[in-house]
Amino acid sequence: MLGALARLFGSSNDRRLKGHRSRVAEINALEPEVSALTDEQLRARTDIFRQQLAEGATLDDLLAPAFATVREAAKRVLGQRHFDVQLMGGIVLHERGIAEMKTGEGKTLVATAPVYLNALTGRGVHVVTVNDYLATRDAGWMGRIYRFLGLTTGMIVHGMDDDERREAYACDVTYATNNELGFDYLRDNMKYDAAHMVQRGHFFAIVDEVDSILVDEARTPLIISGPLEDRSELYITLDGFIPKLAPEHYEVDEKQRTVALTEDGNEFMEGLLGAAGLLKGESLYDVENVTVVHHINQALRAHRLFQRDKDYIVKNGEVVIIDEFTGRMMPGRRYSEGLHQALEAKERVAIQPENQTLASITFQNYFRLYEKLAGMTGTALTEADEFMDIYNLEVIEMPTNLPVQRIDDDDEVYRTQEEKNRAIIRLVTDCRERGQPILVGTTSIEKSETLSEALKAAGVEHQVLNARYHEQEAFIVAQAGVPGAVTIATNMAGRGTDIQLGGNADMRIQRECEELQEGTPEFDAQVAEIRADIAAKKEVALKAGGLFVVGTERHESRRIDNQLRGRSGRQGDPGHSKFYLSLQDDLMRIFGSDRMDGMLQKLGLKEDEAIIHPWINKAVERAQKKVEARNFDMRKNLLKYDNVLNDQRKVVFEQRQELLQEDDLAETVADMRHGIVDDLVSARVPENAYAEQWDIEGLKEDVERVLALDLPVSDWAQEEGIADEEIRERIKNAADEAMASKAARFGPDVMRQIEKAVVLQTLDGLWREHISTLDHLRQVIGLRGYGQRDPLNEYKTEAFELFQAMLGRLREVVTGQLSRVELVQSPPLMMEDELPPMQAHHLSPFTGQDELALAEADQDVLVLPEGVDPNDPSTWGKVPRNAMCPCGSGKKFKHCHGRF
Repeated sequence: MLGALARLFGSSNDRRLKGHRSRVAEINALEPEVSALTDEQLRARTDIFRQQLAEGATLDDLLAPAFATVREAAKRVLGQRHFDVQLMGGIVLHERGIAEMKTGEGKTLVATAPVYLNALTGRGVHVVTVNDYLATRDAGWMGRIYRFLGLTTGMIVHGMDDDERREAYACDVTYATNNELGFDYLRDNMKYDAAHMVQRGHFFAIVDEVDSILVDEARTPLIISGPLEDRSELYITLDGFIPKLAPEHYEVDEKQRTVALTEDGNEFMEGLLGAAGLLKGESLYDVENVTVVHHINQALRAHRLFQRDKDYIVKNGEVVIIDEFTGRMMPGRRYSEGLHQALEAKERVAIQPENQTLASITFQNYFRLYEKLAGMTGTALTEADEFMDIYNLEVIEMPTNLPVQRIDDDDEVYRTQEEKNRAIIRLVTDCRERGQPILVGTTSIEKSETLSEALKAAGVEHQVLNARYHEQEAFIVAQAGVPGAVTIATNMAGRGTDIQLGGNADMRIQRECEELQEGTPEFDAQVAEIRADIAAKKEVALKAGGLFVVGTERHESRRIDNQLRGRSGRQGDPGHSKFYLSLQDDLMRIFGSDRMDGMLQKLGLKEDEAIIHPWINKAVERAQKKVEARNFDMRKNLLKYDNVLNDQRKVVFEQRQELLQEDDLAETVADMRHGIVDDLVSARVPENAYAEQWDIEGLKEDVERVLALDLPVSDWAQEEGIADEEIRERIKNAADEAMASKAARFGPDVMRQIEKAVVLQTLDGLWREHISTLDHLRQVIGLRGYGQRDPLNEYKTEAFELFQAMLGRLREVVTGQLSRVELVQSPPLMMEDELPPMQAHHLSPFTGQDELALAEADQDVLVLPEGVDPNDPSTWGKVPRNAMCPCGSGKKFKHCHGRF
């Protein structure tokens, strides 16, 4: 019924496209007028559009003339004219949608029109790519159009300093990778001076390979970490408790590799912790004890689940992990979450400090910061529900410029991996002999290497792609359409380079004419020769049937299979695709291939025979849908937990921004001080209580501890008719006078700087502790489900209480530090933008490896000028704040003798 209605009225996708076709007709109608303009007149249209926006026009009003302008600029600068379907794709992007466009349809060019239109606002447009190579390539290639039209273009790649980044973000159009954007956002919110921040807001982002970035990469968060303060004593103390536990105090599940304290164990442990002064409150499971509970669990795991010389060895005073699959040592690798420290305490070796998360964010939450978000990819329809649910992005399938001629064969299923590989090698050999280029897709690097070895043994020349050298990889992909070329690739998502039959002319010209001067007769002759060679090779490849794509097994996601398949048949070229499966493949094995294997043997399936039937394709697709649904549920569940932290992160970062923008925090600091006084008095002098019930001695101690004031609180309490309100006011006045006196002594400018430094540094320190506590809470909160309570609701409640407690602690710590602060040396002239030692991490969802190399700490060497005595500060002269301290401590001056 639904199919019949769709044929009659068209699908929702068709109806959307119909509306866009009328806009494309508008743009086409302007082409004769725009083509007649000179280069200067075309460039001048940018200023005209900006003037119209200033006078109240909307971006939608300017869409047709702006798109027509970009199309004409692309014709003149790149020699490329946007097809109608590319303009339609641009409209989808401008309207906050995802344009699904087949490989080879020119997505890179599609983005230029909506980017130009939105960049006219002057608020900056970000184009997001999956690697540094594509960011550099696209910024240089498409940047020619923007520069021709008078817009500035920048790019962000790994290794740039803050000044370069700030300049790139200030451009009208900025190309960057998803990782760099996310890390810059996190680092900006750790800076101590607003002038040192690099990003300038989140207006509009177009995400290339949107499914790879917003679905695959979104499984793992971006994390900035730094070394934690030394907790050796805690690990050693808790390690000493574990041998005291009796067997009835804990339960071990070796199959699941879990261990947990029983009720008796909890009570016993509470007694030990209470005696050691490590228990806050009455119960081990009070929220204040969540970090201690976490480290008890890790100590218990270290003793009861991990065996020396099986799971790890002790070598040269270090605990070294042993790989459970290969039995090899893995030096340099460490267990996370304090487990490695627990093993070090158990083995009595030196305990290395834990790494603490300083800041983290998921791509889901980072990209939802943008006012406008859009994306493009070759494959997004299978994840359309996820894009709508999480990002509110609708996926629109764009028609191809020319009809697709690729032939997609049914899958061939073999009993064993060996039979499957033999069939693939037979096909590869046949294609190579006929001059047909072939691309073989594998699901892992290990499997691509196995197949490569088999091809070498068969004497077949081939190229293997890995994800290490993006530039070299792009060249290999570009030449994969040469007749008889054999290319093995792992996961074709986000390669960003077309496979053109006969080879890619631009890539070859760039490589082979590198040493020739452009415009010389030698250069022109070489270019003509390359183009003629490619044209001849293209004819051979076309006659052989175009690019043949082979999948060596099905991925968990249909989308990745479609990406591989879509590499063939670009721009109306012929092509072929086929998947080879075996019953030993992961997906087939998980979904009950044992029964099928027995059945096929009974039916008499001989060795090297395959079964081919459309029903098998449907069965595999159903299995893939189940896995996709499970993965989506997992990502959605993770996001629900991350949203709790994200709401708090927004509050803290917004508050931090406001503090950075303020020159004078005296009023904020005074409010904190008054709030703390209210808290101290309320705790010791309860409202409506009799004077005999007041804890005056406790109040006096609190005032001395927090405010560093020795006040005659006991004398005040003896006065006739005094009320709690009067005591509160006297303490506030005394505290205000003490701070005013300190400000007068230091000077108002220095006092303002000190207040700002203390507030920001305290907020950052407490926020890091809070993130760590929530991490630990998240790991144990699932156990609440056994008590018939929803873990997510429990997590929300506990996280809110912890956040409130953190804000209360902020007031107390800031007030306490400012009450005691004294100037040791001459005051700083400005607050420094000094961040803690940091490492950036993002785990690849495909390999599990950290994609970002650990940052190496800069090593400063101290060389003292003549006449400077390390022991006599009077000989030092004016020492720069960031220089090494002349005393030889190894610290920076501002952290040593220049500290305040």
